[in-house]
Amino acid sequence: MKRSVLAGVFVTAAMLASPVFAAGNEADLCQINLNRINDNKVLLATDTSGKRGEIDTAVSQAKAAHASGDEKKCIEITTKALQDLKNLDKGGNP
Repeated sequence: MKRSVLAGVFVTAAMLASPVFAAGNEADLCQINLNRINDNKVLLATDTSGKRGEIDTAVSQAKAAHASGDEKKCIEITTKALQDLKNLDKGGNP
């Protein structure tokens, strides 16, 4: 009986602490994505499709979302921008 109560306490504590860790991870992921976009801007040097302007706009929007604390929006924007860069690297049309 003591083991199951103790296990229940640990599970409950872990579940209650999860949202706190998730918020920190979102901020980290947002910043990581922004860094990855910055690192991959080399791909835009020879871009003739007009994606450079779209990526720059996305970065500005993501930074604004990050500054306002809307990490989910920042992640959404940066993930799409990274996908566009990946497609551009493959030579495809994003």
